[in-house]
Amino acid sequence: MAKFNTGQSFADGDTVTGAKLNNITSQLNIYTGVISEQTAMAATVSTADQLLIADTDNGDSGAANRITIQKLFSDSLTNGTYATVNLTGTITSNRTVATSATITTGTIPNLTAGTTTSTAATITNATITNGTITTALIPTLTAGTTTGTAGIFTSGTITTLNSTTGTIGNFTTTLTGDVTISTGSATVGTRVAVLNTAQQYTRAHNFAATALTITSGTIPWNLAENQVATLTVTTNSTMNTPTNPQAGSTYVMLVTQGTGGSNTLSFSTAYKFVGGSAPVLSTGSAQVDVLSFVTNGTVLFGVASQNFS
Repeated sequence: MAKFNTGQSFADGDTVTGAKLNNITSQLNIYTGVISEQTAMAATVSTADQLLIADTDNGDSGAANRITIQKLFSDSLTNGTYATVNLTGTITSNRTVATSATITTGTIPNLTAGTTTSTAATITNATITNGTITTALIPTLTAGTTTGTAGIFTSGTITTLNSTTGTIGNFTTTLTGDVTISTGSATVGTRVAVLNTAQQYTRAHNFAATALTITSGTIPWNLAENQVATLTVTTNSTMNTPTNPQAGSTYVMLVTQGTGGSNTLSFSTAYKFVGGSAPVLSTGSAQVDVLSFVTNGTVLFGVASQNFS
């Protein structure tokens, strides 16, 4: 639509001159309203296709400028501040994400987040094929794919890290949960216990002694939970067949005679002792016998050290 300059008037019988006609049309404004009855493009819009954009710096004067689709969206993503931006699909080229940006879900082949002086992006859920994150708060992060190189994270807080592919050169954290390596192998420093490695400890590593309970004269022993156990015998009792023995493991039981003494302790056939005879407990009240066992995975072979008082 067009708006004529209403500032130009004509008197009755006035002579219409070229100058006056020019005054009428010299200030025509192109409105950015609905333009109808246009033919739809049959082909897909390409990055080289052009649009007409009014330059706001020129006010209402001057012709509209041409701009390609490519430049239009490139400028939109690199200039200005957008409160809410929803990018769908897969981002395959480099993008600069402003400080404190929030990426809720996405596949990001290459990501550089954060600077040395500011807080980096908050990434709620994303798969990052290759990225360098200088400083970041990342609640949930899957880093790397089966075909890509995992991210390099030099500093940051990672609440949950699931790294299926990649190398973590140095990893320092204050754990509030568990670290689990479900499959494969790992090489760690000498400050933790590892398999297939000789280590010397400078602090005690021990099993906490747990008390066994007599139930109706019988005593269960779960070896998976009670590698070192204590037992106070308050009545004539029998040790049931223990559960979860591990071949090559050793187990220790400290048996204390209860008040009044003279209580007996029998053993199931899963226990074997030197000479084929189970030890007879010390009979005195509060006397202690120490029973030590090693197992082949089925039978517990034991020896007794008795009459500690």
